[in-house]
Amino acid sequence: MQLSPFLGELVGTLVLILLGDGVVANVVLKQTKGESSGWIVITTGWAFAVTMGVFVAKVFGSIDAHLNPAVTVAFAVATGDFSKMASYIPAQLIGAFLGAVLVWLQYLPHWAATPDPGAKLAVFSTGPAIRHPLGNVISETIGTIALIIGIAGISAKALGTIAIGLGPYLVGVLVWSIGLSLGGTTGYAINPARDLGPRIAHAILPIPNKGSSDWGYAWVPIVGPVLGAVLGGLLIRWYAL
Repeated sequence: MQLSPFLGELVGTLVLILLGDGVVANVVLKQTKGESSGWIVITTGWAFAVTMGVFVAKVFGSIDAHLNPAVTVAFAVATGDFSKMASYIPAQLIGAFLGAVLVWLQYLPHWAATPDPGAKLAVFSTGPAIRHPLGNVISETIGTIALIIGIAGISAKALGTIAIGLGPYLVGVLVWSIGLSLGGTTGYAINPARDLGPRIAHAILPIPNKGSSDWGYAWVPIVGPVLGAVLGGLLIRWYAL
C-alpha cells in the first residue's frame, strides 16, 4: 500500500489509541503491573501517545497528522478548505477502532480478571465524573477549544520556525496540560474518533461481563468536540490567519 494522507491518519490514530487506551487499561484493569497507578500515569501516557501518533502519521503519509476529526473540522473552518474531511475522518475512525482491538488483544487475560464492567468500558471510551449532559458538553467544548487554539499557537508563523521534530512533542505537552487541568470532568475525549471508534470496538468484542457500552452518553464526546472545533476554527480564522 502506498503512503498517503489516508494511511497516515489511519495508522497514526491507531498508534494514538493503542498507547492511549493502553495506558488506561494498564491502570484500571486488574492484575496488571500498573494497576491503580492513577490519573497522572493516564494523562502522561496519553500525552506520549499523541506525540508518537503524530510522528507515525507523518511517516505514513499525513503531513497534517490531525488524528482527530475535531482538528480536521477546526482547520477546515479556519481555512475554508473542507476537502480533507472526506478522507481524514473515516481514516481516523478506522484507526481508532483498530487501535482499540489491539488493546483488547494486549490485555486479553485481564478482562476476565476485572469484575467491574465500568472499568472495562473506561479503557475504550470516556465517561463523566458527574453525569450532567449540559455540563459535560461544555467541558468537552472548552477542552477542544484549548486543543485547537494550542495547536494553532504551536504552528503559528509569528513564532518563527520550530525545530524539526519538536512540534509533536509540544502537541503532546498540550494534551498533557489539558488532561491535568480540564480532564477530570469528562475524561477529556476532545476527539470524536478517540471515543466512538473504541466504543464500537467495546460493543462488538467478546469481552467477558463487559456490560453496557453506554450509548446514551456517546453523543457528548462527539457534539462537544465538534462545537469546540467550530468555535476554535472561527477564532483562528478571525484572529490568527
